[in-house]
Amino acid sequence: MQYTQGGPLLDITMELGELEEVHLPHFVCLGTNPSLRNEMKILHVEEHGVSLEEVHEVTRFHAKILHPKFSSASVVLKYIACWNVDVHCDVILYLAVKRSTVISRLYLLLRNSSQKEAVQEREKGQLSQGYSEFLLSSPNGSLKLNNWFALKNPLSTSINPEKIQLLPADTTPSCCKMIMGNTGVDIEMELIGDDKRIAWRDMLRTGAVLGAGGPAESSLTGSAEQQLRSIRTEFVKQVSRPVLDVLLDRLLQHTVINQEEMESVKVIAERAEKARDIIDMVLRKGTESCSRMINLLVELDPCLCSLLQINSVGVPT
Repeated sequence: MQYTQGGPLLDITMELGELEEVHLPHFVCLGTNPSLRNEMKILHVEEHGVSLEEVHEVTRFHAKILHPKFSSASVVLKYIACWNVDVHCDVILYLAVKRSTVISRLYLLLRNSSQKEAVQEREKGQLSQGYSEFLLSSPNGSLKLNNWFALKNPLSTSINPEKIQLLPADTTPSCCKMIMGNTGVDIEMELIGDDKRIAWRDMLRTGAVLGAGGPAESSLTGSAEQQLRSIRTEFVKQVSRPVLDVLLDRLLQHTVINQEEMESVKVIAERAEKARDIIDMVLRKGTESCSRMINLLVELDPCLCSLLQINSVGVPT
């Protein structure tokens, strides 16, 4: 039977003790084909060879194995599934405003894979050149691995290449480069499959593009807790994984959360779930904690804060 990678490559080293169970993230969509649960295996890679292990339980985003045995050396786990499956995806846009032109690159990634890290490594040099990263909304449903999708923007002057392929997890994703005039109009984008159906659609507000590094033209009012509660849905939808990781460390540094709370959130693999846990945890702590989180978020991701229409706030004493 032929297998292909269905989740990220993980290195796990056990120094002391034993694990009761391990939950490995995957990006395979089981809703369209529940029988894929029976096709999933764990590829256990050790110094002297590889072996396939049975999966105890498969959930929407994780595969569970019980009582895993690891050697003292670094162990690589690769969760794999059958070829040509429906998968969960994310869409990331890197964008910069160059005088009268808006230049962007759009990536279609497998969720819960190492592709995002590969893209961030590729793009890290561009962030210092004025580019910003935007995690856009995910497709409403699953997409077929290896299929092609045409990027559409009614205001673009150039899209190259015109189509993007959803590539396997062990491949660095390709991208579509899009150029449009800086007209102040919101950026509307669609991905169209070969069957002519809209696979994904989103709109990037002009304020998120032009307001980076400065305050939003209009801001939310009310207490910090009210402001944070009002942006909860969009925060969970838009905030990127790198920002969440740094935000978590800074919340601990500013004693908004304690070590135990940080560790409980840090192990969450799914980005939206982690974002939801962080904002809900802070909301339960009251106005002062909410103020500190807003100020940290403004510092870490001014583009997102411009989109959410929040500015720095005073911290109650």
